[in-house]
Parts: sequence; C-alpha cells; structure tokens
Amino acid sequence: MIFTDTHLAGAFIIDLERRGDHRGFFARTFCEAEFAAHGLNTRIVQANLSSNYRRGTVRGLHFQFPPHAETKLVRCTRGAMLDVIVDLRPESPTYLQHVGVELTAENGRALYVPERFAHGYQALADDTDTFYQVGHAYTPAAEGGIAFDDPRLAIAWPLPPADVSDRDRQWQPLSEYEPLLRERMALSAVTGSRA
Repeated sequence: MIFTDTHLAGAFIIDLERRGDHRGFFARTFCEAEFAAHGLNTRIVQANLSSNYRRGTVRGLHFQFPPHAETKLVRCTRGAMLDVIVDLRPESPTYLQHVGVELTAENGRALYVPERFAHGYQALADDTDTFYQVGHAYTPAAEGGIAFDDPRLAIAWPLPPADVSDRDRQWQPLSEYEPLLRERMALSAVTGSRA
C-alpha cells in the first residue's frame, strides 16, 4: 500500500500497490503492521456498505463524539465518489478545514479518516457503492453531524447536491452548533474518557 499524507494530520490517502499479470492484479487493502507503522488505528469493529442509486447523492457530514469517536477506512467499490472529511479537533491548526478525494472503483484508492473528523461524500456516478471499515461500533446516542452545505466549510461539491436525507438536511449550522462541538470534541474530552 502507498500512504500519502493529507494536510490534515493523521488523515491519509491510501493507494493500492498492484501486483499484476495476464489474469489481473492482486493488492492488499489493509495490513495491520503497515497501518500501525503510520500511527493509524488498526482496530476494525464494523464494516459497512452504502449503495447510492443516483449521481449527485450526498451523505453526511457525520461523526461520533468521544468516547465513541470513529476511525474509518473508506473505499468506493462501484462507481465513483468525492469523499470529504472535516477536521473537528479544536486544538488542531487545521480545525474546520477539509479534504476531498475522488475514490473510484477503478483507482481503488481509500481514505483513512481519523477520530474526531466529520465524513461525507457525493456519488459522482449512478449506482455507486461505498465500503468502509470502522474502528468503533455505531452508537446512536453519540452521533452528530454538520450540514453538507454549511457556508463556513465552503465545500465545493462537484455536482448539484441531490437525494439528501431529511436527517442530513436538519443538522444545525456551525454558527449555532460550534460551542457544543468544540466542548465535546476537545482533546480533554478524549483523554478524560480514556482515563
């Protein structure tokens, strides 16, 4: 695997190292030792598949508050998508900055999402499937979200957003939500929960 840093500390683009011949290719998509060598969480407790029928569909921006914060390893297994992550770590110099990476079935690329990041994506083709491995079980009481079109984030979605769930349309704007977000995502909340 080929690990490429993003400008958001701890977030990596992971490309396949393909070994091919006349039959096709073989590549590892996960290796505990390589992930650990890059300081990434190697624990996987859940694997999820999301199918999107129409291009333009937007899902997110979702996260879980500590002590249930998730890491994610996201890959597109059919079609194409723009995967977006937002740094929600108040102590980070890149707080509220985002990265968008095109993941396609063809490029085989994955995005590693650290804890205390929001995650969302837009399907760039009809019938796009997303597979992601998660480091913490889904905990409904800990879930949170930010509007995909929040003006403070200024995410440039490549297509007009379509098929957005009612839940994703109802997240509060950062202008109202940020004090609570900062408090619950603070490093002290994380270290306090692990003490």
